[in-house]
Amino acid sequence: MAAPDKIPDIPDDRPDHELDAPPWQRVESTLMATARAIRRAYEIRLTDLNLNLSQASLLAFLFEAGPITQSRLASRLGMGRAATGLVINALEARGLIERRTNPDDRRAWLIALCPEGLRMTEPIFEIDTALRRELRTGISRSERQQLAGLLLRLKTNLANVLAEPHD
Repeated sequence: MAAPDKIPDIPDDRPDHELDAPPWQRVESTLMATARAIRRAYEIRLTDLNLNLSQASLLAFLFEAGPITQSRLASRLGMGRAATGLVINALEARGLIERRTNPDDRRAWLIALCPEGLRMTEPIFEIDTALRRELRTGISRSERQQLAGLLLRLKTNLANVLAEPHD
């Protein structure tokens, strides 16, 4: 199994202020590079299951939430409805999930795990648990909580930026 791309270490001779740093050393660039590397690590670990991260996430979410409409599934996973539809189609073709009639709304389908999809969730959770343990090595619980708080603040700021009208 190949190792994911390493995130380069930032040299100790960093500028005093982040804005004085070159673009590749700023917080946003580091955050994007880290997110790409995390996704790549998951993709590598999921290869033996013949799944990508979007497919594994959808299966894991269905395991926890139960049958759900495609639009709610897309919203909860932070994906577009069309992209979610493509993931659903691929998993349905493999017999891992199925579309069921929705007794509350005949126009919408419920997406549900099939028995084979249910069996896939155990190794998905094992991979996730092991990788998260590795990624958190040397990072205390309080540091993770602080990081989570900062990222949520950044996400709120980003939502505000995206909500602003643009010319």
